[in-house]
Amino acid sequence: MNRSILIVICDFLLVSLLAFSTVDINKVANPGAAAFQPSIAVNAGTNQNGGRQDLGDVMRLALDEERRNRDTLTKELAATRETANKQQADLGKREAQIQTIQQQLQAEQQQAETLQQERTNLTQQVATAQANIQNLNQQLQATTAEVTLSKEQRAELEKKAREQAEKSSQLQQQLSQLEQARQSALAEKEKLSNRLQLAETEKEAAAAQLAQAQDEVKAQRDENQKLTEGVSALATKSSELAKEIRENTPIAANTIFDQFASNRVMASFYALKAGLFGESSRYKTTQTILATDGTTLVALCHVQDTPFALAPGARYQDLTGTLARNAIVLPITSLSFYSKDPRVALMPITQQQAQQLGCKVYSLSADPYKFGDAVVVGTSGTYYGECKFQLDLSAPDYLKMDHSSLRGLFGKFNPSSGDLVFSKNGQLLGVMANSVYCVMIHRLEATATLQFGAAAHQQRTDETLSGLYSVVASLPPKLQ
Repeated sequence: MNRSILIVICDFLLVSLLAFSTVDINKVANPGAAAFQPSIAVNAGTNQNGGRQDLGDVMRLALDEERRNRDTLTKELAATRETANKQQADLGKREAQIQTIQQQLQAEQQQAETLQQERTNLTQQVATAQANIQNLNQQLQATTAEVTLSKEQRAELEKKAREQAEKSSQLQQQLSQLEQARQSALAEKEKLSNRLQLAETEKEAAAAQLAQAQDEVKAQRDENQKLTEGVSALATKSSELAKEIRENTPIAANTIFDQFASNRVMASFYALKAGLFGESSRYKTTQTILATDGTTLVALCHVQDTPFALAPGARYQDLTGTLARNAIVLPITSLSFYSKDPRVALMPITQQQAQQLGCKVYSLSADPYKFGDAVVVGTSGTYYGECKFQLDLSAPDYLKMDHSSLRGLFGKFNPSSGDLVFSKNGQLLGVMANSVYCVMIHRLEATATLQFGAAAHQQRTDETLSGLYSVVASLPPKLQ
């Protein structure tokens, strides 16, 4: 039964109980009012009959509602059963389909097994057939060979028979000829025996002469070897002697300057520097030479002949440069600073680039103290001359030039920083660091490097040049 109907019935019963209990409550409250008893009884009966009627109505309504609910449930149950029946029928159909598919699958499996068995049988048959074919081919080849061989043998035998017949007659003729030849051979043999004895005697004499000649050739070869070794040693000694003479023979200052003028290279530099008042550019050119220490090959000059200044705060945005001689122009890829004194700038080049420039490569002086004076050449090409130098024990890497001994082509002259200093044998001694001291260059070792080209703006040139400035500032005042 529906819950709402139960609640209504319970409420109605509660109201009815309250109505039935009203008469008893009135009796308790008014026991002396007998005049009203008949009236109360009638009313009570009326109320009782009305309550029953209402209860019946309610019950009918509840029954109707229950009937409707049951009809609804019945319909729903019927629909549910119908749906269940359909689902059951569908399930049966699916089971039937599954069974059918399983049967088909089993049939397919059996068919596959049958086909596999047939395939195996066919494979065996094919292998057997191939073996039979191979045997038949071998037999056929053997038979063909036998037949061919038989034909060839028959023809060969017939040919041999004819040849034997022909040879038989020829041999008879040859036999008589051979007998005559035998007689002639015996006579010739006798002659040859005599000649053989004579030849053996001559052979022994020739062998003795050959042995004597071989001994003479060997002795002559040994003598030639000794002469060759002596000539080679003499040539080596001559080269060494010539080198020693060349290194120890002083060259005239005119000759050294002429070599410089013939082999000088023009170095050009362009630099763009950023400053407080905007960008500023510098362009410098100078004449220089190529030098090598046996390993490294460079062009060198004084830093004052480049756009750089060894001072703090110089930040360059663009650096380019070239080395030129005649019609050959080569780019400068980098510029380094000499480790002993950063005022000497080194521009490394390759052996191939040096060959392209086609000029002399100066070697560094191995013994700078061999001669008591040197040749000073101005890179501008306007002066040169001889100058004595002194050793300064407080500055072992420098030579002190004696100004009182200066002798130039146009009289006395004053050397300046950047001038090249050559030994009297034409080798490079160094570069004038200032007007008095020449920094000697023993090995081309660098302490810092600036890259030219596209990578120039990425460098902290200000920090590099500031550090080099500190190095120069730390030198004794006489060397600055």
